[in-house]
Amino acid sequence: MLNHVALIMDGNRRWAREKKLPAFAGHRKGYQQIEKIVERAKDHGIPYITFWAFSTENWRRDQKEVGYLMDLFRTALRGGLLKKLIKKGGKIQVLGNLIAFPEDIQKGIANVIEESKDNTKITVNIALNYGGREEIVQAVQQIITDKIDKKNITEELISQYLYTQNQPDPDLVIRTGGSQRLSGYLPWQSVYSELYFTDTFWPDFNAEEFDKALEEYERRERRFGK
Repeated sequence: MLNHVALIMDGNRRWAREKKLPAFAGHRKGYQQIEKIVERAKDHGIPYITFWAFSTENWRRDQKEVGYLMDLFRTALRGGLLKKLIKKGGKIQVLGNLIAFPEDIQKGIANVIEESKDNTKITVNIALNYGGREEIVQAVQQIITDKIDKKNITEELISQYLYTQNQPDPDLVIRTGGSQRLSGYLPWQSVYSELYFTDTFWPDFNAEEFDKALEEYERRERRFGK
């Protein structure tokens, strides 16, 4: 059974470029795909799903594009996508270092997390300002701050200091857009994940494309090093 699917939503800008549209058009279309994939995940009974929406490296992009993405996040928080997911029973969690975001976005994130905390239909993780190495560094720093005896430091303990604490590791990681790498996405959690790469750009990754990934997963045999 699939407990957790994680997605790298790649290809928004290339989708827009192919259609001779500005980059923000690709981001807007990609944003619209998230609800469809969450709904299909619910149909399949998948309890956890994670979307990488903004990496620590994305701040280096053109400031106009970054500004548009911030406005897109505001739309999602104020009554758009995330509000819809909450109404449909989604529990919203955010993975990443949120201090870099404007204060209104930080408050909006806190509000949707609080509003959805008792929902049980599906947990939807949104990775924002997420970097895998940074996540592990922060976990180690917090373990040191908490003065945990080194004899008690186990894989299980470290997992409880990550953004995904109390969640299962992803069974399947999907990357759209043609690249075949994880780019620092959930490095601790994905050590035994099955990987699925598709050339389809994220704005074109619909429920049927999601089903193809799940079908491929079902054909594989997971051995966990055995």
